[in-house]
Amino acid sequence: MVEAQATAKFIRTSAQKAGLVLELIRGVDVNNALATLVFSRKKVAKDIEKVLRSAIANAQQADGFGGDVDRLFVKACFADQGPSMKRVRPAPMGRAFRVVKRTAHLTVAVAERPAKKVGAGGSTGNAAGSARAKRVAGGKEARARREAGSEKKAAGAQGAAAAGTE
Repeated sequence: MVEAQATAKFIRTSAQKAGLVLELIRGVDVNNALATLVFSRKKVAKDIEKVLRSAIANAQQADGFGGDVDRLFVKACFADQGPSMKRVRPAPMGRAFRVVKRTAHLTVAVAERPAKKVGAGGSTGNAAGSARAKRVAGGKEARARREAGSEKKAAGAQGAAAAGTE
């Protein structure tokens, strides 16, 4: 499994604003991530797109790459805070306000999804179905416990209200 990353440093945006866009592409296939970034209305999306394309190119150059870009996905992406430029803005009556121009370091890591293995006899479908059945059953049990707990609270509240009125 091939992994590669790319970093862009000193990008003129805050790490918080970049993080909002990076959340949209985390864990997504690279083609879908590129489409999301192209149609995003945020200014920092163009910088993130450049970094993502660079990470894809780094993965293609890595040893052991399978050659299929469609199997790549965004494994991790984050924005670290870079150095801040402090500037001064004149204010009324001889005072000054400080303006902080923030920068960020953007990092995007991509990885190759492992190839799907088909088991002999097609037993993989049954195993997935039984695992799903267990999750559904567990969800129903949890819902029943929550509803029973809420009924007890409601009964306790009614009892307290009745005791207070007497």
